[in-house]
Amino acid sequence: MEKRTQSSQRLVLFPCPYQGHINPMLQLGTFLHSKGFSITIVHTHFNSPNPSNHPEFTFFPIPDGLTADEISSGNIMAILLALNANCKASFEQTLTEVMEKEPQNKITCIIHDDIMYFSEAVARHLDIPSIMLRTTSVTNFLARSAVLQLHSEDHLPFPDSLSLNPVPQFHPLRFKDLPTSNLDTFENYSKLAVNAGNVRTASAIIWNTMDCLEQSSLAQIQQQCQVPIFSIGPLHKIAPAGSSSLLEEDTSCIAWLEKQSHKSVIYVSLGSLASISEKELGEMAWGLANSNQPFLWVIRPGSICGLDWNETLPQGFIEAVGERGCIVKWAPQREVLAHGAVGGFWSHCGWNSTLESLSEGVPMICTPSFGDQKVHARYISQVWRVDDDGEGMRVRAKDLKEKIEVCMKKVGSSYSFLNKLVELIMSL
Repeated sequence: MEKRTQSSQRLVLFPCPYQGHINPMLQLGTFLHSKGFSITIVHTHFNSPNPSNHPEFTFFPIPDGLTADEISSGNIMAILLALNANCKASFEQTLTEVMEKEPQNKITCIIHDDIMYFSEAVARHLDIPSIMLRTTSVTNFLARSAVLQLHSEDHLPFPDSLSLNPVPQFHPLRFKDLPTSNLDTFENYSKLAVNAGNVRTASAIIWNTMDCLEQSSLAQIQQQCQVPIFSIGPLHKIAPAGSSSLLEEDTSCIAWLEKQSHKSVIYVSLGSLASISEKELGEMAWGLANSNQPFLWVIRPGSICGLDWNETLPQGFIEAVGERGCIVKWAPQREVLAHGAVGGFWSHCGWNSTLESLSEGVPMICTPSFGDQKVHARYISQVWRVDDDGEGMRVRAKDLKEKIEVCMKKVGSSYSFLNKLVELIMSL
């Protein structure tokens, strides 16, 4: 564990233990460390980040009380509810020990993922200011509120005949685009959504998004909130931290990309959680084969229902594509999307993947699986319009990339909000 020789304002960060949440939290930590803050990461044993990737941080693992059955169930909602029930006491005990051990290096603020809402209660009890980090889009957050309202009005669950109907007051979403979940009961969905959405005593909300992408949604949410909102994305560009991947990245694919023509490669990855059937895998495989385009395909171990990694691909596929395809278990995605050979991203549309693709001006093919992915897929096609065929798609993707770059410059909104965030933390 790193020992600090000089006193600085200590910030404690508590990420939610899933890849799409860990990445932006550690990127935020990297940025705040560059501004002179001492960063302590408190995290669960489940999906623990690797401290050796961030030697500038201090890491404290805490018991999370998850059983082997809970973890193997893959029920994300049940796991998150269990973590919120189990971790409060151990988090408070860890913070108390840290404060007693180093009284001169007091904790200025706790920054926690909004889904780890127990952290706010601990901060309040210890009289430490807290700030909430939201790692999904603002639009998805509003859509989640719409789901709760529609359910209270008995409009959910909806019959299949309504799936393509527009959601009232929520253009362009259709009912099928709502961030619902089939993983657990609506009661548990509601409990998690309501608690994550409750600002309580937080001093501010940090959002990994940009004004140029979600200006109207941000304006709407700011009207509902009594605390400042800092839209400081895209965090992976603001603070390109070392790898925080929970899976080992196969960097050999970069050498393969080097041999490909400019913007010729389709990059395929359905994220760190989504699973597909053997039938869907076969359809994807032959679609890639018949496209006659070179492709880099991430097939995550365990992502094909009922199959081991080495038996996933349909017979004759490898022979049909030859060296035109590169298949890996996991890829350094930010590096891949920034590579000049990549011309398109076939994605599950998780928020990190969406931001990473839009930031590089890479058009997208959308295969959402659950939750926020459905919302983002709809916005990619109907609002940002970087998923339809033709040259117009590439022009729009390039234009959006340039707008995101402006957000990060000195005159931009993200740059301004980052400075205001640092000022706020120093005033706490």
